[in-house]
Amino acid sequence: MARPGLRGACRARSAACPPGPANVPGRSIRSRRVAAAGVGPQPATIPPLDRRRPAADGATGGAHFYAHGVPTLRLFAAVRQAAGVSATEIDGETVAEVLDAAVARFGPAFEEQLRACRIWRNGEPADPAEAVAAGDEIAALPPVSGGAGRTGRVAVISLHTSPLLQPGSGDSGGMNVYVRELSAALAHRGLECSVYVRRHSDRLLPEIHVEPGVRVVHVPAGPVDLPKESLDSTLDEFTEGVLADLRLNGGVDAIHAHYWLSGVAGHRVKHALDRPLVTTFHTLGRVKQGLGGAEPPGRARAEEEVVACSDVVCAAGPVELDHLVRLYGAPADRVQIVAPGVEHALFSPGDPEGARAALGLGSEPVLLFVGRVQPLKGLDLAVETLGRLDGRLGRARLLVVGGPSGRQGRAELARVRGLVASAGLADRVRFVAPQPHHRLATYYRAADVVLVPSRSETFGLVALEAAACGAAVVAAEVGGLKTLVRHGSTGYLVADRDPLSWARRVEEILEDRLTAATMALEAATVARGYSWDATAGLLAGCYDRLRQRRLVECLA
Repeated sequence: MARPGLRGACRARSAACPPGPANVPGRSIRSRRVAAAGVGPQPATIPPLDRRRPAADGATGGAHFYAHGVPTLRLFAAVRQAAGVSATEIDGETVAEVLDAAVARFGPAFEEQLRACRIWRNGEPADPAEAVAAGDEIAALPPVSGGAGRTGRVAVISLHTSPLLQPGSGDSGGMNVYVRELSAALAHRGLECSVYVRRHSDRLLPEIHVEPGVRVVHVPAGPVDLPKESLDSTLDEFTEGVLADLRLNGGVDAIHAHYWLSGVAGHRVKHALDRPLVTTFHTLGRVKQGLGGAEPPGRARAEEEVVACSDVVCAAGPVELDHLVRLYGAPADRVQIVAPGVEHALFSPGDPEGARAALGLGSEPVLLFVGRVQPLKGLDLAVETLGRLDGRLGRARLLVVGGPSGRQGRAELARVRGLVASAGLADRVRFVAPQPHHRLATYYRAADVVLVPSRSETFGLVALEAAACGAAVVAAEVGGLKTLVRHGSTGYLVADRDPLSWARRVEEILEDRLTAATMALEAATVARGYSWDATAGLLAGCYDRLRQRRLVECLA
């Protein structure tokens, strides 16, 4: 008997879709980089792709085909196992057509698993009849049982941004990736993670099970379109919502708050439930104020109170540890260095020629900036660096991947565009909309040099992902970048903000093939020392030790 198509089977089911990984082609750093050193997949012939032909998937090695004109299907847990891939780019005009094409490709076992899945699209509930566009992300998530076999429960508080949102736009960035990947890695180690975020859309379900052991809870707190600058007004309502869910679902062993607003909520939850509080700030108000940034009046004081009551404060590296101790009086024995990780299945050396073909690039030198457009990220310096490069190296291009963020984001983007125009660089700077996280690997692999000109950077996930792809990085000598980028080995650190200084470092990489190849190889090697599993291992040990310790007391 013929199997019914997925159109009807999925029509009654809908949920929302997190941006996430797909199998993206490898990078060989052209002839002068990692491929020359014999690391990673070698260049493959990239055939032309049209809108109606699914791209070949490269999960098991072999040729990788880039196809940025079609949607991406992301798979989890059992349905991923049935397909044999975590994600793939697959064509279709509607959600249902994409699913039907996936069934045709992956077979009956995949279809059987898919029938029980909830279908998401771009972070919002999806109807199978919805039209899809190039770049859309569709996810199939299987049913998730409760906490059977779990060794502990963690309340992950991320008030201001959801791990399901696409990084690079609005207030979404590295923290989204951090919370999503860390929660999944903790779940794989047996910890059940409930991630609490403020509900930012009326279409969102109260909770979404992302994979076994990870659920995202959307807590109603204030208007859905409330700007980040006003989120402190929602703290009471948000905290009560978190507490209500925790009490309903049997409590928690530890609370892990991300960012200062979440820390305030976590502080209150700690006292309400008498459970240990772990806090990761990601950025610190006093550090940003020292750079001239405008921060909410009560932020620094609130951070100080959260530091004083946290049982453990996580620092991304030695620089943040010093800031916590020196600027906030954190006891050094309660600060633990926990470096972020990188997903090596997505970010690894591979084929640059295919990446360049997919992005419509030729043989010219390519500089890359990835991040939100805001003054703190220093995009203006990247543009000025391009303008100072020696013309004998060729007409280098700058790709800017990201969108405006925060109160100053749109004004900063307009200012940078004006700078590009006045410098006569309009034909050499390409602004690219924020990309699904997995697609960033294509950009890293296509780049000769990745620029990270931030005025402040607690860690620098962009620099780590670039290194994992075998790309040399030229970065500002600030924050966690000072630890992550090994000067003269995996890239260069620049202490000043003089565009000429930056241009000279970029030229050293572009001019010397041996330097470029050596840096690419060393960058990929260093990046292999970072993984989300290792990060989760440190935190799992931290949570376990806190069970045996008396809670830190404060006057709250």
